[in-house]
Parts: sequence; C-alpha cells; structure tokens
Amino acid sequence: MSRRTVEEKVVRVMLLVATATVACSLGLILATIVVKGVPALSVEMLTQVPKGGYAMGTGGGILNAILGSLLVGLLASGLALAVSLPLAIYLNLYRRRGSRLAVLVRFLLDVLWGVPSIVYGALAFTLMVAFRVPASLIAGAATIALLITPIMARAMDEVLGMIPFELHEAALSLGITRLELAVKVVVRQAFPGLVTAVLIAFGRGIGDAAAVLFTAGFTDALPGSPTKPVATLPLAIFFQLGTPFPEVQARGYAAAVVLTALLLLISVLARALSRSVGKNVVK
Repeated sequence: MSRRTVEEKVVRVMLLVATATVACSLGLILATIVVKGVPALSVEMLTQVPKGGYAMGTGGGILNAILGSLLVGLLASGLALAVSLPLAIYLNLYRRRGSRLAVLVRFLLDVLWGVPSIVYGALAFTLMVAFRVPASLIAGAATIALLITPIMARAMDEVLGMIPFELHEAALSLGITRLELAVKVVVRQAFPGLVTAVLIAFGRGIGDAAAVLFTAGFTDALPGSPTKPVATLPLAIFFQLGTPFPEVQARGYAAAVVLTALLLLISVLARALSRSVGKNVVK
C-alpha cells in the first residue's frame, strides 16, 4: 500500500470522525431540548406571560420573551443594516478590493467578529453606568447591533464581491453615477444575498444572552416602551433553568424549543436565499 493511499484513508477517517462528532453533538442537544421542552409546550405557554415571577411562578407562559427577542433582534438588525450596507457598498464600489483601506477595514471587521459577546455587553454596561442609562429594550438592541454589525457587514461584503466587475463597467459606461450603480444595479443584483446576510445576523442576535444580560434587563411584562426592560428567550432559558422548581424549568425548556425552532427557520431561509444568489448574479 502506497504512502499516498494511507494518507488518503487516514484523512477520510478523520473527516468521518469529525462529521460524526458534530452530528452526534447536534442530535444530543436537539434530543434533550425536544424531550424536555415539547411536553411543556401549550397554547397557554405561547400566548401568556409568566405569573408569580419568572423564577417562582408555575403558571403563564413565555410570550413576553418571544416578543422581546423578536423586537430586540429586529431593532438591532435595522441598526446594523444602516451601517453594514453603506460600508459594504463603499468597500466594493468606491474602493479597489485590494486597496490598503479596504484590507484594513475587512481585517478590523474580522477582529470585531471574533470578540466574545460578553465583551460587547461589558462595554455597553460600562457606558450605561457612565451615562446613567437604565437597562432597556433600546440599550439591549444597541448592544446586539454592535455585536452583529461585523457579521452583517462582512457577509454583505462577500456578496457584493461576487458581482462581476464587468457589470460595473458596463453600467458606468452608460453614464450613471456610482450611487445609481449601487442602488439600481448592484443592490438589486445581490438582493437575495443581502437578505441572507441580514437573516444570519438576526439569528445570531436573538440567540445571544451575554450581550443583553446587563443591558436589556428582564421583566414578566410584555414589551411596552423602548426605555423599559424587556425579556428575551436566551435570558428566559438562563433564569428559569437555574431555579429548583420543575415547573419553571419546564418553561425554560419550552423557551429553548421555541428559540431553537426560530433559529432553524432562519437557517433554512438563509440557505434557500443563498442558493438563489447564483441565479441572480450575472456571470
């Protein structure tokens, strides 16, 4: 048996082991959540707020956390989009892809992408204390926006980078400005990919607990004001699974099922849209 054949078989075994490890880990997580959370799901669980306190009550549901997570995620995604899309357009239309500034900005975005979410939470909490800003929906959304902006910006940058440069030249040769090129050609051409980037960032935002632990707060009430604390599904899971009461723990597992279902739905939508990117890109 040749050395090349042995190496190929070893690598194949390593790949199979890695794949099996990931699949088993995911299966174990999903099985635990489904077995413990699905029996606790009910119409009451999805349509009512907790009763008697999130750590002590045995009645009610997690409607406050569901709505809170969606509001925080949507607001954060909107804030991140307002920064990410113009930045991605600037890097791809107003700067050469290999220019020093473009390389530096992409490097900084990659670094920010790797910063742990608890660091963003600590930074936001420090600023909130300094300016005497209470925990609230807007504070939590702003923190999540900081967290997902590098993710969204880099994803959009890669999508816009797929647009052939010849398309830029052809459009500019017709006499349009770069702004018109960005709005009427590039963004329209890459729209499915841009939506995918937003969905990926949105899913990352609603699933994070560390960034909103001290910034969004927690409440049993429904979201009512941007300046008031808001419940989120990750914190509902964190708080409720930490109690010794089985009924409250069951509500925590139910929240985990809902959050997992949302993330899976977002992943499916993102993959479906990413497949359509190639159909819309001129080659």
